[in-house]
Amino acid sequence: MTAQNAASFESCYANWSDNHITVGNGLIERRWRIGNGLLFAESLRDVATGQEWIARPARQPAPTPPGALPEEPRAVSISWEGNQAGPLQVASLQVTLRATGESASLLYHFQVFPHSSAVTIKMEVLGLVGDALGDAGGSAAASSGIELADLQRKSKSSLPPGDLLETLDISLPHLRLTQVEFRDQSDDHNELVLTQQWLLHPNELNLPLQGNLFVLEDTLSHTGLIFLKHAPLPHARPCPCRTDFLVNGRAAMFLSPKQPPYGPTHPDFPLAYQFALYGHGLAGAAGEGYAWTIVSYSGGSAGMTGALQTYQRQFRPYRSGRDGIFLSNTWGDRSQDSRINETFMLAEVQAAAKLGVDVVQIDDGWQKGRTANSVHGGVWIGYWANDAEFWKVDPVRLPHGLEPLVSEARKLGMQFGLWFGPDSADDFANWQRDAAVLLDYHRRLGINYFKIDGVKARTRLGEQNLHRFFDKVLRDSAGAVTFDFDITAETRPSYFSLMETGPLFVENRYTDFRRYWPHHTLRTLWRLAQYIDPLRLRMEFLNTARHQNLYSGDPLAPEAYRPEYLFASLMFCSPLGWFEASNLPAAYSEQVGPLASIWKTHRDGIFGGSILPLGDEPSGTGWTGFASISPDRRGGHLLLLRECNDSPRHVYELGELAGSDCGNLPCEVLAGHGSASFRNGQVEATIPNSLDYLLIRFGGDDGADRAG
Repeated sequence: MTAQNAASFESCYANWSDNHITVGNGLIERRWRIGNGLLFAESLRDVATGQEWIARPARQPAPTPPGALPEEPRAVSISWEGNQAGPLQVASLQVTLRATGESASLLYHFQVFPHSSAVTIKMEVLGLVGDALGDAGGSAAASSGIELADLQRKSKSSLPPGDLLETLDISLPHLRLTQVEFRDQSDDHNELVLTQQWLLHPNELNLPLQGNLFVLEDTLSHTGLIFLKHAPLPHARPCPCRTDFLVNGRAAMFLSPKQPPYGPTHPDFPLAYQFALYGHGLAGAAGEGYAWTIVSYSGGSAGMTGALQTYQRQFRPYRSGRDGIFLSNTWGDRSQDSRINETFMLAEVQAAAKLGVDVVQIDDGWQKGRTANSVHGGVWIGYWANDAEFWKVDPVRLPHGLEPLVSEARKLGMQFGLWFGPDSADDFANWQRDAAVLLDYHRRLGINYFKIDGVKARTRLGEQNLHRFFDKVLRDSAGAVTFDFDITAETRPSYFSLMETGPLFVENRYTDFRRYWPHHTLRTLWRLAQYIDPLRLRMEFLNTARHQNLYSGDPLAPEAYRPEYLFASLMFCSPLGWFEASNLPAAYSEQVGPLASIWKTHRDGIFGGSILPLGDEPSGTGWTGFASISPDRRGGHLLLLRECNDSPRHVYELGELAGSDCGNLPCEVLAGHGSASFRNGQVEATIPNSLDYLLIRFGGDDGADRAG
């Protein structure tokens, strides 16, 4: 390697020498020492605040593969490029450090986006390494009750070395750690976000945690770091990882020979916490592991949400007319595929247009093949083996094909969408055939929206082939295709595994089984929105006229909510009409249609900002909502929701969300019933009636609003 080299792309940069490599942008910078092709973290700096997070250089290399590396010299070379790394990604700086040995080579892939305070890393291993070194984690030794000086207590002074992604020593004494555990398989779970918090203390000798997202915040400055793994949830990973994140409160306190000879009671003693991230997800010693990211932020919980949202939008930036659209799907009324025919679907298209739907989508049943969810029964894997014409249009139900339906939808200003199930058989061995099917419908008929269901990604190869399927369709359609990825069941990558593809289809909820309450759906959206970009969440509202007898006497029964409120509650995500539109009461088109028209006029402004949960966590009885803050933080949009309660007035605290010098800003009611005023970071709302809402634009117009 040459003595000094550098790379730059927009605000991103990298520079390296024989001994060091640094990558960053105008928001974050990271530096490592290079030792025989291994990396030792030396600096992690929030450029915007000047905060240096690392207390001292790491004593262990990271990342390291899951097996034992052979002891051999490695030659180091570095290459870089600035472009799009994925079909839809924002262009970024990508740097690869290759450490080549005689028997094994290590490739470190770094990625930095110009406008995100994040550095993403992925390790690739070529060649052979030794046996796995054992899993990280475990519990600390039991407390004896004998009070000893810190240096006398037993504690590991180093971390388990195998399968290590990061190891950082951080000296800030007042840290709050939040473990965020996500759940999918919403057919069996309703609590999809679980959090645990620790005010860290040196007595935490060995705290092993699982998950994909961990947040570390300095309680004094409200600055923080987000640790994110681009992997399936722990239960869905083909290569299990018992510990994803490890905290050791005392390992980093031990004195090195070069430190002054003072003990833990001395004020200059280097109190620090050691943090480690584990789990490349490699099936064997070799291969390409999961990526992971560290994101820096300031501004407390709102800053954390904004930084995470900004990062996710680097993978799928908002595109007007493609994202954040209103979609209807026939499956929610539980007739399954029994009503699918041309007459029924033409009626669906016409009814959906009156609602203001953007995409009318036909679920399972349009195709010649039959799945296990058909009223007639069928298969749920091995579609191609079952019938080579499985994905052709059913010639009996739709004798004229899809063309009349697509044409009618287009005539009424909508697009048409289809349900599809990639074949999970043999680790998605047919992924190229599946991609060809969707690309054919896209090219011939202009179908751009596909709901993806039935996925069973149970092996690492299956995961990789599934990603190849999505990448192929996205790349060859120039990003025109959008996937709704169903995460309601089975073993599927979710949340942070497929950030480019489109919305996550979060829930199947049905009044038929008394499993739908609007405030539960709103709560799921509100809680997920703290971490998952709401644009990436497809959330449902139903036909509340069905099965009212099952909710008799319940003040929070679906029938208590007007259709207008149901749609309004989803205007800051990707709304789903989970019903047969042709079977709806007239109140739906009378109320939802006009509101959808207003929403479309303003949704570019809504989705052009950072969307944050506002007010109380939805419970059915509080005041809740969402705020979309414009990039200049001088205005934005508010969705204020009065749930079932007796108070017609409420004050929302926006605080620093809208900037510290906003003063009194004008508020314009765009939809809903009531009034609002903005003063010094507070919004005072009056909504006269229970179960009603306000959609508000406040502050200056940043030019984002336009017909969408």
